[in-house]
Amino acid sequence: MHIEKNICDNVLGTLLNIEGKTKDSANARRDLANLGLRKELHLQHNGDRISMSLACYMLNLHERRKFCAWLSEVKFKDGFASNIARCVNVSDKKISGMKSHDCYIFMQALLPVVIGVFLRPDVCQALIELSGFFKELCSRTLNLLVLHQLQANIPIILCKLEMIFPPAFFDIMVHLAIHFPEEALLAGPVQYRWMYPFERYLGKFKRYVRNKARPEGSIAEAYIHLECLTFCSMYLHDIETRFN
Repeated sequence: MHIEKNICDNVLGTLLNIEGKTKDSANARRDLANLGLRKELHLQHNGDRISMSLACYMLNLHERRKFCAWLSEVKFKDGFASNIARCVNVSDKKISGMKSHDCYIFMQALLPVVIGVFLRPDVCQALIELSGFFKELCSRTLNLLVLHQLQANIPIILCKLEMIFPPAFFDIMVHLAIHFPEEALLAGPVQYRWMYPFERYLGKFKRYVRNKARPEGSIAEAYIHLECLTFCSMYLHDIETRFN
């Protein structure tokens, strides 16, 4: 799940050219020049000034604004996802603060829908195939034939991405996607191993903290209070509780 989040951060940061998160930096363009690849993406020298051309995988300012505006207005049914709009800054055309589950929803449900309007067909196809890979891998039930197909497809998907994105995009987290189908073949469905329930429970404990100097004591005290109230409510037959 954290690998999917890191891949999502790579994709979002590069598409929106978010400073500090994009993988398409000046150094990445210099790498392309050193490798002799994609001359259209090399740094352009105009006297003392150096400029970067807009790549096919990047959105311009107007497209970024439309992308963020669309994402800020997306609605989900109750319990499906958190409020992703809180992570979107339309005026600055940035997305930040997305949690692991937010990235999970974005990669599998939102990315295939929104990119078709802005990107070239070949770029869209590669990203949609990556999204479909994660969606199949995280499904409730796994089919052995599908897993073997995913195992054969993921190297091809990454090769397609390598033909589009700069080399800096492909860090160790992107590479680890190759091993996901084999892990699922050995260990079974992903949802029995991911950390979303534990992270939600830790978030619940975090809300118990009132004294930041003694967070453990605050959590323990609040937990005891909650347990006492729950226990007592089981014997209150004249008052409406969740037990009657």
